[in-house]
Amino acid sequence: MNATHSHSDRKRKRIAGWQPFFQGGGAEAVALWILGALHKKYDVTLYTLSDVDLTRLNKMYLTELSPQDITVKAQLSDAQGRCAYLRIANILVVLMASIYWTIQRFKRESAQYDVVMSAFNGVDLGRPGIQYLHWAKVVENNSDKAEPWLKALMKWVDFSYENLCQSRSVANSQYTAERVRKTYGIEADVLFPPVVTEVPAVPWQNKENAFLCSGRIVKPKQTHRAITILKAVRKRGFDVQLHITGGGGGVYSSSYLRQVKAMARENADWVHLHQGLSYADYLQLISKCRYGLHYKPEPFGISVAEMLKADMIPFVRNFGGQMEIVGPEQQDILFADQADAIKKISHVLGDSDLQTNLLQALAPRKALFSTERFIDEIQSLVDRYVQDADGLSSNAAGTDALPADASPLPTA
Repeated sequence: MNATHSHSDRKRKRIAGWQPFFQGGGAEAVALWILGALHKKYDVTLYTLSDVDLTRLNKMYLTELSPQDITVKAQLSDAQGRCAYLRIANILVVLMASIYWTIQRFKRESAQYDVVMSAFNGVDLGRPGIQYLHWAKVVENNSDKAEPWLKALMKWVDFSYENLCQSRSVANSQYTAERVRKTYGIEADVLFPPVVTEVPAVPWQNKENAFLCSGRIVKPKQTHRAITILKAVRKRGFDVQLHITGGGGGVYSSSYLRQVKAMARENADWVHLHQGLSYADYLQLISKCRYGLHYKPEPFGISVAEMLKADMIPFVRNFGGQMEIVGPEQQDILFADQADAIKKISHVLGDSDLQTNLLQALAPRKALFSTERFIDEIQSLVDRYVQDADGLSSNAAGTDALPADASPLPTA
């Protein structure tokens, strides 16, 4: 029995995944669900900056990973990682240097695995592999405008665009896939991230006549516009509340956070700013809101998908990945700018039949972001990749050279 088990283990393919750190966010959720989807069939190793607390991460992302499921190769201890993260949060050079340090090790050791993967955007993994992109040029920038220190980091690890562009690419939305095509000249399949938020079910009639604006309170998110837009909506006679959740973006975004806090204080009778909410309290809050408002066009927009899962009616921009969450046909909740948002929100608030129709149209879309769908598609993707690689390896064994148009897949 033991001999059979040992023989079986030796035949399991070895997969190495690269994820530079776990500080909270959508990319980390994707990475953990990929690991969870693959470990039962493959021997999985995670390369990362600092030791990971799987118990804590499981609670955050509703995964069920144990130390027995994956091998973790971290470059810093947990204590060292906590010190590093304090600097990473506020110093861009330290952040990028930490990322490239993990790339350097991964490239050095990637040849010993059958498949290499990244859930943290396009990257040189030392060889072609599989990469999940949340956006383009997150890790690298080879333009003339790139900072000299970033160019130095890329040179330090001998960053290869050939490896990046030959990897099998998966994007979090069609919007991101189009950007990947324009940036790298490569095609990417689309697989929406899993939305793991488990929201208590509250009937529509029991929800507050309130909006949710969630996500980091930083200038690119344009959080202040939610206050400005709904202030105008209230002047039209709609007595709505606004709940804003999320932390700031570190020391460089502190002035913007102060601006939003000041606006919230000025409108304290209907604007409620929540910071430092526990996960349970956050879920309770979002379950009570009827509507969502998100101003920034996103590559995907995980907070918008959470709104959808919480049976809200989300109002979002009419371009960007978040449009794919609600559906491009839902023109009543897609707005072009601030004035258009005021107009469309007022229209929906004043029409209860339209609200019912929107809720019915949005409900089936929740299945697009289920963990079950994500697991099935990731497993199928990797299985096909491994089979193709095995076939390529077998063909290469019987020939002196690969044909010129051979698919650039790694050999097993």
